[in-house]
Amino acid sequence: MKLLAILGVSAFASTIALVGLSVAQQAANVQTLRNTNIDGLNIVDDVYQQQEGREARNYRQQPPIVPHSLDQYQIDLRTNQCLTCHDWSNAGDRGAPTLSMSHYLDRNGTQLDTVAGTRWFCNQCHVPQADAPALVGNTFQPSNSR
Repeated sequence: MKLLAILGVSAFASTIALVGLSVAQQAANVQTLRNTNIDGLNIVDDVYQQQEGREARNYRQQPPIVPHSLDQYQIDLRTNQCLTCHDWSNAGDRGAPTLSMSHYLDRNGTQLDTVAGTRWFCNQCHVPQADAPALVGNTFQPSNSR
């Protein structure tokens, strides 16, 4: 009886080891978007430039694209440098578009004097554009005709 138990445990352990080895080999062959191994060196051939200037929106209620670089902008829990130009109190003087009034509503729809916490991190919705090629195929067609 002990011999059968030992043989059973041994067979089970061998099976687990073989399955683990198979999974590890598959994980080593994971294909990434950058076409290198996950732990490999990522060599960048080209540096793509930020596109400057306003872009037409591709669909209704699309968040506007950021028409300038964000490299030097600080956006964290305490500071949001986008608001130095785009807050309603500064936009007129700076010639920048004012934030939508929806950015001044809290979760309950109450009007606030400052940007709501749910809208604080601008680059969650508003992103800059670069002239880089798409990483994956895309068949999206904009709703507006250009």
